Amino acid sequence: MSGMGVLSPAILNMALSGLLVAAGVPALIHFTRAWAGWRRFCLPAWVALPLFVVLHASVVLTEPWLPSGLARLAVEALLLCAAMLYWLPVLGTRHRLSDPARSVYLYLSMPLLDLPAVVMVAMGHVAGGLSMVAAMVPIGLAALGITWRWITQEERLAQADAR
Repeated sequence: MSGMGVLSPAILNMALSGLLVAAGVPALIHFTRAWAGWRRFCLPAWVALPLFVVLHASVVLTEPWLPSGLARLAVEALLLCAAMLYWLPVLGTRHRLSDPARSVYLYLSMPLLDLPAVVMVAMGHVAGGLSMVAAMVPIGLAALGITWRWITQEERLAQADAR
């Protein structure tokens, strides 16, 4: 059996979609943070997170049955737009969460975003579900980095106060 038999186009699409949501969108926002347009699109975290979780689950669970072409492209574009709304409270300037709140936001979102992948695995789409979970690892890395920065900053402040 060749290696390409395991990596079907559907599995590659799931992995690429997950990487775009978890790494591509936050990189885009980070490098274009100065663009004033982000302020217009930023939603409060309590709106952005549930919106993205529901839309993400809907897209992931219906994607295997979508016809190729324009419909699939439109759904992917909608998912990427929702991912931007999801990341703006973490990386944007308007409605930006504090470091502790950003940590909680990301840690809370991880199992919620992985749940559709678990459903896919249960439905027999093991490789697609697992590739999506693996592609979403950058969200956990971002949460870990933000948490580490927050902890070290608090430690520095405590040391400065002790002096």
